[in-house]
Amino acid sequence: MDFYSCLHYIAEQLGSEELAALKFLCLDHIPQKKQESIKDVLELFQRLQEKEMLEEGNLSFLKELLFHISRWDLLSNVLNSSREEMGRELQLPGSAQVPAYRVMLFKLSEEVTELELKSFKFLLSVEIPRCKLEDSLSLLDMFIEMEKRIILSENNLETLKSVCGQINRSLLGKIEDFEMSSTERRMSLEGREDLPVPVLTEMCCKMQEMCDSRRDQDSESLDSDKVYQMKNKPRGYCLIINNNNFSKARADKPLLRKLKDRKGTDYDKEALSKTFKELHFEVVSYDDCTVNTIHNVLVSYQSKDHKNKDCFICCILSHGDQGVIYGTDGKEASICELTSYFTGSKCPSLAGKPKIFFIQACQGNNFQKAVPDEAGFEQQHDMLEADSSSHKNYIPDEADFLLGMATVKNCVSYRDPMNGTWYIQSLCKSLSERCPQGDDILSILTGVNYDVSSKDDRKNNAKQMPQPTFTLRKKLFFPLN
Repeated sequence: MDFYSCLHYIAEQLGSEELAALKFLCLDHIPQKKQESIKDVLELFQRLQEKEMLEEGNLSFLKELLFHISRWDLLSNVLNSSREEMGRELQLPGSAQVPAYRVMLFKLSEEVTELELKSFKFLLSVEIPRCKLEDSLSLLDMFIEMEKRIILSENNLETLKSVCGQINRSLLGKIEDFEMSSTERRMSLEGREDLPVPVLTEMCCKMQEMCDSRRDQDSESLDSDKVYQMKNKPRGYCLIINNNNFSKARADKPLLRKLKDRKGTDYDKEALSKTFKELHFEVVSYDDCTVNTIHNVLVSYQSKDHKNKDCFICCILSHGDQGVIYGTDGKEASICELTSYFTGSKCPSLAGKPKIFFIQACQGNNFQKAVPDEAGFEQQHDMLEADSSSHKNYIPDEADFLLGMATVKNCVSYRDPMNGTWYIQSLCKSLSERCPQGDDILSILTGVNYDVSSKDDRKNNAKQMPQPTFTLRKKLFFPLN
């Protein structure tokens, strides 16, 4: 393939989002004003040729661009290079043609979710009024606007760090890495003889500590022996079984008059759906299911091919009792039986992958006794309801399961008809806040335990304590990128 045929082929393989990324990475070579007329990749290539950045026999800049936008297929199949080769080359002093500052901004833009982008626009609406007006404004566009208003530059990252700190603190790591490497480069270029030895020693120690810490974190996150893979999009299915209307159960079985309609459960359904969509799961919900329907739904997902999925999640919102949940027909389904559909032998494509069940249901009629706390009580919810009125194992005796129960055995759990349940609302809030910070699921569930246990049912002088049970073998994270 000759030079121009090669450029034409590459241009045909790149979409509009990739064009926007390339233009941003080229800003230090082609000013933004001159980029306004560029509508396709071939036009960008022409501008780069005019700048002598792209020539026959000199494709280094094009290779670097494709490396940064992760088009390693074109790098390998068309330009006879590789991701590893380019990674090594760009480590050599003076070889990179795209400034590290711009690469850092681009990488940040790739990790920001749609919801976080809205938060960026809101927090920057004073400095950049366009953020309020244009829904189509991308984060790369916002970076350009920030640079125009002199609130963002290689030596002025404070505004960016402040916004990232409010939205997603994990983004700060990339900025700090850039600042540290920038300091190292500057010291290398300017020489170190002007720095007092104590200052130089302190700087080197701090840089080494940060590098070691970051390397340890990266090593752990990449070590498949310690951490479950969570790279596919979607990560997997998230089923939500949401039972509200129990009128059939009350009509057919008068002894089950305790199974009132579960007012407020739709708030839980909405919170779960929103949370797990943001965590890249394919959310599917089923309302008012009988026990037979619940079994049929789980069997249908048991038979699916989860080969390209990393995880499976099932959330059941219903009434319950010791070791069981109720269908809307008043029949019981064993929690252990429901979870066992997804063992390695019954669902081979999920073998070795985490299977997670969150159960919002009572596990008995007892109220968990409240112990006086010197810190006092929280505000009372007068309209609290219980989700119904163990010695059993709830998950199979097999690895890679996690069961998050709203309450311990024999006890009730609470639901606010106007806000949803204590457990599910705390769970969703904690996942949304702590997953971006890089916390693992067990740490998050420990925080949920603390949050829910701090609430009070003053009417019955009672508490609620959630109970996670697990056979996980590795750490489980839900990264946003």
